[in-house]
Amino acid sequence: MLIGALLVAFLLSIFLTPFVGKLAVKLGATDKPNERKVHIKIMPRMGGLAIFLSFFITFLIFTLILNKFWEQLPLLVGALVIILIGMADDIYELRAAPKFLGQVLAALIIVLWGGLEVKFINLPFFTDTLHFGIFSIPITILWIVAIINAINLIDGLDGLAGGVSTIALVTIATMALIKHDLFVAMAALTVIGSTLGFLKFNFHPAKIFMGDTGALFLGYIIAVLSLLGYKNVTMVSLIVPIIILGVPISDTFFAIIRRIVNKQPISAADKSHLHHCLLNLGFTHKQTVLLIYALAACFGLAAIIFSFATMWGALILVAGLLLIIEIFVEKIGLVSSNYQPLLKMLNLKNKP
Repeated sequence: MLIGALLVAFLLSIFLTPFVGKLAVKLGATDKPNERKVHIKIMPRMGGLAIFLSFFITFLIFTLILNKFWEQLPLLVGALVIILIGMADDIYELRAAPKFLGQVLAALIIVLWGGLEVKFINLPFFTDTLHFGIFSIPITILWIVAIINAINLIDGLDGLAGGVSTIALVTIATMALIKHDLFVAMAALTVIGSTLGFLKFNFHPAKIFMGDTGALFLGYIIAVLSLLGYKNVTMVSLIVPIIILGVPISDTFFAIIRRIVNKQPISAADKSHLHHCLLNLGFTHKQTVLLIYALAACFGLAAIIFSFATMWGALILVAGLLLIIEIFVEKIGLVSSNYQPLLKMLNLKNKP
């Protein structure tokens, strides 16, 4: 059944993507080149609609077979809201406020109606449990909205967001199978199939972009699935989804730091994200995407190892990851070319 869900979604995506591309052009959902973008011709976007439709049809079939449709209806309704927001943005280029409100609405649906809520965690080295109380709903909503925007921010090169999302979903599916959570595994594999089918047309040189329709949907579904198996657990287990999404989370975190350092608004757009920095170092478009895929795979593998580690082993792994991330960030200039506190301390700073 799991392989069947992946294959059905994959074939549907391959079939639907060309039609969605034609629809995008008719609706005016096209992406024009500018100083922040790396493509040089007008491209159809809104390709994420093909990912969503493939997921929706396959998910509908298999949830009906498993008799879980009504139980998972909030997830689908929340996904529909996020798709409508993404489509509206791809066609009309919405301002930040309505996009944010749409993301919050989608999160509210899955949290309040679907009951997805992180209520407490058990802290390492302490016997007490930390209950979030009235903050449990805001914390859960914050997680969902943050991951939606993290995936959206990394969507800057052909196949980048789709590939990174697929790697994260493979990790989520693997973790779900280890825990014998067949539903989460099935849902993740359905999205994987849908995204892989789309990547046939989206990998460099792309014929279509996923647009906000795809990036917002992938962010939403990854955020939800990553929480389903890890709510109300130990602090160590709660870190697993963060490690799985290490690439987009790190890129978003350092983008915020970069804008603070440069005294820019946090919502300001720039051309200094992870993929931009790698391109500036001389990597080709395809090499940059494959390198970021490799980074995402390393985070996924680390998450799986982390889940089996002892308490001290897990803490050492996290400390090592943070150290490697900081050195990598300083080396490629993700914050700025002058931001090298650790390299300067280790006397390894980049030479002009």
